[in-house]
Amino acid sequence: MDIDPPKPTKRIYYGSLEDVERARIEAGINVGVEEDDNYEYDESAKIAKAEQQAILDEFERKKKARNIAVPTDDKKVRLRLRELGEPITLFGEGPAERRDRLREHLSRLSGEEVEMEKEKEEEEEKEKEKEEKETAEEFYTIGTKNLLDARRYIALYSLKRAQDRLTEQRNQLNIPIPQRKKLRHDLYSDLKKYTIISSQIGEDRPLPYITISPNSQYICTASWSGLLKLFKIPTCENCFTFKGHKERLSGLAWHPQSTLSMSRSSVNLASCSVDGAVHLWSLDSEIPLAKLEGHTARVARVAFHPSGKFLGTTSFDGSWRLFDIDTTEELLLQEGHSREVYSIGFQCDGSLVATGGLDSIGRVWDLRSGRSIMILLGHVNDILSIDWSPNGYQVATGSKDNSIKIWDIRQGKTLTTIPAHTNLVSQVRYWNANLEDSNIDKVNDIYDTAEARDVEMTDANVEAQRKKLEIAEVYLSDEERNRKKYLTGSYLVSSSYDNTIKIWSEGDYKLLRTLPGHENKIMCVDVSQDGKYIVSSSYDRTFKLWGSEDLEY
Repeated sequence: MDIDPPKPTKRIYYGSLEDVERARIEAGINVGVEEDDNYEYDESAKIAKAEQQAILDEFERKKKARNIAVPTDDKKVRLRLRELGEPITLFGEGPAERRDRLREHLSRLSGEEVEMEKEKEEEEEKEKEKEEKETAEEFYTIGTKNLLDARRYIALYSLKRAQDRLTEQRNQLNIPIPQRKKLRHDLYSDLKKYTIISSQIGEDRPLPYITISPNSQYICTASWSGLLKLFKIPTCENCFTFKGHKERLSGLAWHPQSTLSMSRSSVNLASCSVDGAVHLWSLDSEIPLAKLEGHTARVARVAFHPSGKFLGTTSFDGSWRLFDIDTTEELLLQEGHSREVYSIGFQCDGSLVATGGLDSIGRVWDLRSGRSIMILLGHVNDILSIDWSPNGYQVATGSKDNSIKIWDIRQGKTLTTIPAHTNLVSQVRYWNANLEDSNIDKVNDIYDTAEARDVEMTDANVEAQRKKLEIAEVYLSDEERNRKKYLTGSYLVSSSYDNTIKIWSEGDYKLLRTLPGHENKIMCVDVSQDGKYIVSSSYDRTFKLWGSEDLEY
C-alpha cells in the first residue's frame, strides 16, 4: 500500500528574528511573501505605500531645510524671495516667518539649484567680508591750515574751561552733606509740581524742534512749513518770524551768548532743513545772514560749539561737519558712522563732541586731535538724541528702542539704562544752568561782545572774556549763583512719541514727574537755563510751556 510522504512540519524559531528579517530586507524579499510567489498589491496597499513614501519625502525635505543657510537680514530675505518669484511678504507675516518661508522654498529646489544658491551665497559673503575689511581700515586726510588753527583754539579754550570746572567740582565737596540733600530735595519737590502754564498753536504744520533762548525769555520753534518763530515767555505771544527755508525744518540752535551778550545784528540762531540747507540768523532780520553749504543730503541737527565760533551739523549723507561761523567755511568733514548721522552735542568744555546715528551707534570725538575716542555701543535701534551733562563726563542718549542710556566717558562704559517710554525717545535734555544775569539790557551795558568776537586768540584775551563774564554774574545773588552751580545737571528731561514728557533725577535716575497733555507724539523738548520752564513741541502743531504750580511770573 502506498504511504503518503510525511508533511513538512513547521519550524519553530526561538529568540529574535531581527537578523533574519534584516537579511531578507537587504536581499529585497518582501516580508511574509515567498520568493517564488507572484504577489500583486491591491489598490488600498498602493495608496498606503504612496502615502508612506510622501511622508518619508517630507521628512527628507525638512531635514534638508534645516541645513539650508538663510540670510538674517530681512532686506536680503525679501530680495531672495523676489528672485524666486515669490511674494516678498504676506499679510501678518513678520521677519521670522518670512525666513521660514524662504527656507521652505529653497528646500523644494532641485540639487543643482541648491548648489547654485550655495555658490551665490558664498560669493555674497566674500564680497561682504571684503567690504568690511575696506571700511575697517583707518584712513586720514590732510586738513587745512584753518582747521589746524581751529584745533589749537579749541585746545586753549577747553583747557581753561576744564580747569575752572574741576576747581568748582572740588569746591562743592566742601558743602555739608545735609545741605546738599536739602538743596536737591527742594528742587525735586518743586519739579513734582510741574504743570501746563500755557499752550499755543505754533504753525499750520507739525513742529519738529523747539528751544529756549539762553536768557530764558524767548521760545523759538521750527516748523515743517519752513518758518521759524519767536514767542515771548510766559505769554507765548508771537513776536518775530524768520523766512528763508524752502523745505521742512529739522533742527535749530541758539548761539551760547545770544540774548545775553551777543548783539542782535550778529549770528544768534542757526537752523537746518531736509533739503540740506543750513542758515544763520540775526534777531534784526527775517531773512538769513548766511547759508552754510557742503552737505549733499538732509541735515538732521545743528549745534553751536560752547565758544560760539563753530557750528556742528549732522546729515543723512553719513557725515557730520564743523563750520566756522565768521567765515562760513567748512573746516571739517568727518565720517565714521555706517549709516545716517542724526544727533550731535558738544561737551561743556568744548573739547569733545558726541554724535549719534541711525546705525544704533554713538561716537565721542576729540576736536583737538580729530580722533574717535569712544564708541557708544548698546542701543538696538536708531539714536535720535544726545546731550552732555554739565559735569563734563556723562552723556545721555535717547533711542528708537524706547530707552535712555547714561554713559561715563571716564570709565568708558554704560552707567545705567532707563526703560523710559513705551515709544521712541525723541529728545533728552539735562538742565544746564545759566550763571550769567538773564537781563540782556544790564549785560549789554557792561560790554559789547561784537568787539570780543574779533579779538585774537590769546591767553590774555581769553582771560579778559572770563573777567567780563564774572562781572555779568554780579547781577545774580551769591546764594542763587552758588545754588545753581551745585544743582546744574541734577535732572534730565525726556520726550517721546508716547505723548508724554518725563523728568528724571540725576544719579539714581528715578522718575520724578510725568507730564501728559499733548494729543499726539512729542517731537522735541527743552529746559530753560534758569530752571523755571520746560517747553515741548508736538506733531499736533502745538507747543506747551510747563512750570511749577508755585511759580510767580
